[in-house]
Amino acid sequence: MPYIKIEVTREGVTREQKQTIIKGVTDLMSSVLNKDPHLTHVVIQEIDLDDWGYAGEQVSVLREKGITADKK
Repeated sequence: MPYIKIEVTREGVTREQKQTIIKGVTDLMSSVLNKDPHLTHVVIQEIDLDDWGYAGEQVSVLREKGITADKK
């Protein structure tokens, strides 16, 4: 029983986008690893920007400064 956990920052990911991700990951597990889609579980967890950090700072603070991961 595959269990896939996807973590993203909470920035307006729509229900439709989440469905597309769930379907795509399930299909990938099925085609690459031959896993049964009915036994594949996908969890998408949204993390507040205050609760996600890198380079020693919260993403919310970095965004306020106009800094993104690709600019560092």
